[in-house]
Amino acid sequence: MNNLLQYITSQTQLPSKSIENTVKLLNEDCTIPFISRYRKELTGNLDEVQIGDIVKFKEQFEALEKRKVAILKSLEEQEVLTAELRKKIEEATDLIALEDLYLPYKKKRKTKADTARENGLEPLAKILMVQTRSISSSDISSLASKYIKGEVISEEEALEGARHIIAEWINERTDIRNMLRHQLERFAAISTKVIKKLEDDEKAQKFRDYFDWNEALNRIPSHRLLAILRATSEGFIRQKIEIDDEKAISKIEDRVVKLNDAASKQIKLAIEDSYKRLLLPALSNEALSAAKEKADETAINVFAKNLKQLLLGSPLGEKRVLAIDPGFRSGCKVVCLDAQGGLQHNETIYPHAPKNDLKGAMKKISSLADAHKIEAIAIGNGTASRETEQFIKRIHFKNPIQVFVVSEAGASIYSASKIARDEFPNYDVTVRGAVSIGRRLQDPLAELVKIDAKSIGVGQYQHDVDQSKLKSSLDTSVELCVNSVGVNINTASVPLLSYVSGIGPKLAENVVNYREENGAFFSREEVKKVPRLGGKAFEQAAGFLRIKNGKNPLDDSSVHPESYSVVSKMAKDVGVKVSELIGNKALLQKIDLEKYTSEKIGLPTLQDILKELEKPGLDIREEAKVFTFNQNIKTISDLQEGQLLPGIVNNITNFGCFVDIGIKESGLIHVSNLADAYVSDVSEHVHLHQQIIVKVLDVDVPRKRIQLKLH
Repeated sequence: MNNLLQYITSQTQLPSKSIENTVKLLNEDCTIPFISRYRKELTGNLDEVQIGDIVKFKEQFEALEKRKVAILKSLEEQEVLTAELRKKIEEATDLIALEDLYLPYKKKRKTKADTARENGLEPLAKILMVQTRSISSSDISSLASKYIKGEVISEEEALEGARHIIAEWINERTDIRNMLRHQLERFAAISTKVIKKLEDDEKAQKFRDYFDWNEALNRIPSHRLLAILRATSEGFIRQKIEIDDEKAISKIEDRVVKLNDAASKQIKLAIEDSYKRLLLPALSNEALSAAKEKADETAINVFAKNLKQLLLGSPLGEKRVLAIDPGFRSGCKVVCLDAQGGLQHNETIYPHAPKNDLKGAMKKISSLADAHKIEAIAIGNGTASRETEQFIKRIHFKNPIQVFVVSEAGASIYSASKIARDEFPNYDVTVRGAVSIGRRLQDPLAELVKIDAKSIGVGQYQHDVDQSKLKSSLDTSVELCVNSVGVNINTASVPLLSYVSGIGPKLAENVVNYREENGAFFSREEVKKVPRLGGKAFEQAAGFLRIKNGKNPLDDSSVHPESYSVVSKMAKDVGVKVSELIGNKALLQKIDLEKYTSEKIGLPTLQDILKELEKPGLDIREEAKVFTFNQNIKTISDLQEGQLLPGIVNNITNFGCFVDIGIKESGLIHVSNLADAYVSDVSEHVHLHQQIIVKVLDVDVPRKRIQLKLH
């Protein structure tokens, strides 16, 4: 435990007591949302990001320790484990150092050095490497001739075999490997060349910038490295990692060569061979892997930030919605949803070419709006979106109805998924897609959790990064979003409930099954009756589950049931019921929190409780706002330099953000055009789905590229 704590402390610089308590909580199967929200006294008020770092470095340390055990076992079996080697392995603090120690003993394919040893040439290699006295060319020749036997038929073959053994020794020296790592870290460049026969291939054109490229590996931005690696994997370019070979070889010679004689010439040849055949290929791959890992981390962080902003997008709330999945030839699929997202009606209208049934479509939408008391209309932003929006705005409704354009990204993935089939077994994919569009307006979070996050369209090279790390990061983002908002246990779907702290997919199914068999939950306490939902799961989940109009008003708040007695005491002390204390700011301000502190509950938790009692169940998300694009801009050809246009941020990357301006192509605000001063973090200036005004800087119609500036 001490080694683990020291490791995490060295990586995070967080207080050791906070780390120790957090690790204990994690070992007790507590979740990040639960620890950050309800165990602030133990963690010293660490937030979810800091706790996430502790989780990450705890996993790294455990992986390192597991590898040490495997290596020590292997060395014991080989009977080569000395006390000194054991000590070095046990003290290793990272995987690279550990693998370097294991390298000489690692089982590998038969090498040139192995063949040379089988031919009896190791004594010759040792003589050459001693370097205690000068050896002449004739001495070398005489020496080598003694080893001509069996497979070795000449002096040169004997010397070559000896050099292969020396090359392997050099390759296995930790100091030389670390020196070369340092050279690669500081001076390596990544260079690319197009594969000539594919230079004019249409698919290769998106990688044209990298047909002849050279850049320092330690400075290349994440998106550029991932683009180069994708172009390489698709076979359009070749890439390699380069450093100054002469300088690197010279640095190895400084460490190995002691004399200037015939033996040293052999050693220098072995050094060059070791460098080109063994060291550089392995260590340049290692450097590229490290750069790729860093690029992955950056891309994953961008994706996770975007996903969080998307999931926490503005909900319209429990309003009756008419949703339209627009189309031309196949028509517009229309669905009517009740305030809880239940499907009431569906059909297809044909207001656009080729049928052009504008009059019939208007009449149908108008009658549906009246019959289902529609409060808002959601229109998907895909094909025929602008035309459908204009058509809807020509209808005179009896009651005011807000019209929203909603992102369709991933709706087709959802509509063909098992989740959608289970929800709507009797409807086709077009109906399910329209339902998803409507529900996204009502509650983006509840609907988007049903879709694989990679398919939502807010990533940067999401298919090129480490998939297990991406999944872990995105799952954590979804979990944090769901728990920061809270979940209505009586309306939540299985996918939404599965992200609640302590629940997971199986228990989520059990909750929904219990709800269907027994009706709505009337209290948090009743949740304990769900099969297999034990005390630990209840502790982790209860504070994030909401019960509207339940028996206890605190059940619709983020106050944890373990603190209900404290709230009751507060209410009693000021002479009111708990229900009268909630929302009564004047009374709440009179409460002296110091009176209620104990061993188990401190000021941080009490302050959270008081804040929650002021506005119980307050949704942290902004309200949905109506937005209208410039109606005169329908295609990229309508754009002109200098125009000011309304737009919505629809993707954020490290090099800028993409903006939907109401046409098929999104425009790019490069990072240099976000502000007058240099911007290092794009997400500090804009957020996903933000409504902004942009200025058109440049329009490249043939390449379908639009450059914008934040106005």
